[in-house]
Amino acid sequence: MNISKVSVITVCYNASDVISQCLDSVQEQVIENVTVEHIVIDGGSNDGTVEIIRAHKSPDHVVSEKDDGLYDAMNKGLASATGDVIAFLNSDDVYADTNVISDVVSAFKSSNAHAVFGDLVVFDPKKEGHIVRRWKAGPKGNFKHGWMPPHPTLFVRTSVFERHGGFNLNFKFAADYEWMIRSLYTENISLSYLPKTLVKMRAGGLSNASLRNRLTAHFEDYSAWKVNGKIPYPWTVFLKPLRKITQFIK
Repeated sequence: MNISKVSVITVCYNASDVISQCLDSVQEQVIENVTVEHIVIDGGSNDGTVEIIRAHKSPDHVVSEKDDGLYDAMNKGLASATGDVIAFLNSDDVYADTNVISDVVSAFKSSNAHAVFGDLVVFDPKKEGHIVRRWKAGPKGNFKHGWMPPHPTLFVRTSVFERHGGFNLNFKFAADYEWMIRSLYTENISLSYLPKTLVKMRAGGLSNASLRNRLTAHFEDYSAWKVNGKIPYPWTVFLKPLRKITQFIK
């Protein structure tokens, strides 16, 4: 399948301090014969985020309105995407270099896979970009052993979303994981691993904001299997967060 356009979806809310870097990292992508469509879905920010986005003039499609949370906004982005391949880049994340999308497209062409993913680093912006975690995804692993690709690095053919749908809004923290179980695992979608850092992510995250959120996310991880009629190993949802421990080893 030929790739002529890649859609990058960015969801944001009150992200005035980080959105410019995100927009720049998409705009600066160097790639020949492929259009990069950047879609920004804002949740009705009131801190100047929208003004920054519109002044930037690089996004191809901008929506600013109230939504029902992160995954509702992501679904709105999916509805607007017109590319052959779709990816999500959070407003406080950036692509690792200017050749990320070019390398991803090359990986699609050489592998004929349904999705391409790579590695991710998490940095502390308060310490001059100090890296606190390195997520080496590695080749496709076993979801039942707690493996999953880093969602911000995942580029997926649009046909996969057309076949399996978007994100389940019954999940507050783990809708991306549930989507992976529904499509990548259940249907055994072909994946291609690109062994390089694709995304730099700022430390933080909604699911890790409190113990309560972490416990809710843990419960949702189990529910992600259940709603798809799958039974994980008893240790599956425990191994998933435990895998992060090795990411702190430099």
